[in-house]
Amino acid sequence: MDLTWIWIPATIAACAAQAGRNAVQRSLTETLGTLGATQVRFLYGFPFALLFLAIILASTGERPPPVNGGFLAYAFAGAVAQITATGLMLAAMRERAFVVVTAWTKTEPLQVAVFAFVVLGDPLSVGAIGAIMLASLGVVLLSVKPGAAASASGGLKPVLLGLVSGAFFALSAVGFRGAILAAGEGGFLVLASWTLACSLGMQALMLFLWMLLFERQLLRSCLRAWRASLWGGLLGATASQGWFIGFSLTAAANVRTLGLLEILFAQLLSGKLLGQRTTGRDAAGVGLVIAGVALLMWWMPGD
Repeated sequence: MDLTWIWIPATIAACAAQAGRNAVQRSLTETLGTLGATQVRFLYGFPFALLFLAIILASTGERPPPVNGGFLAYAFAGAVAQITATGLMLAAMRERAFVVVTAWTKTEPLQVAVFAFVVLGDPLSVGAIGAIMLASLGVVLLSVKPGAAASASGGLKPVLLGLVSGAFFALSAVGFRGAILAAGEGGFLVLASWTLACSLGMQALMLFLWMLLFERQLLRSCLRAWRASLWGGLLGATASQGWFIGFSLTAAANVRTLGLLEILFAQLLSGKLLGQRTTGRDAAGVGLVIAGVALLMWWMPGD
């Protein structure tokens, strides 16, 4: 029975969970700051990743595949790239040009397509590239207000931060898919969950040691805020579970492009799309995202 289609609902569920996680993180910034709220996704997400893995192993009767060098290399590369990308986003916030950087990070799906084609040999077509660009443009329209880019640009630095941040997010997606492919034989649920648990474990360990050495007060604050942080960890791990299931079944570019639907969930959570007035720019952005995703489904090469 062909189950490759499962990547679509898994990715959509990941979008919804990630939008919820971002909302939780925004509330945590008041007590933990931007850095502490961001690290919650790794430190508190890891236990839930282990729980998901245990449930899937018990349900399927499978065992995790043996660890090999290729798997560890890809997983570590993905983990470090994701932390680096997050750090660049924080640097952008300090530059007070987050809007501009956000717009440029939306080139991530296009960069994923190129990197995955070069590194993993993921299929790439002209139609798929066009669909990715269309959906990315829609997200930019929704994210950036008229005149905001000009007033907050700050020169070339924010643009470079955005592009490089998007590149590292793209590399993280390629690394995680590469780890899944290198893991060996097994069901897609086990491979996805095993890779997620290992990757989050690496990230949690690296960040814990870093905070222990350089940010002990922040570490204490994160531990004291465990009740609120658990929700961020749960939603973050749930989102990652969906992304990794997607990576186990189809090209990384397909997953990240469909993942642009997250902006719609975020808009719904903020009440913007449910407000009394939706601007023409918002409507155009939503239309482009939906059209781009629909075209991707049409042009998507067989997996």
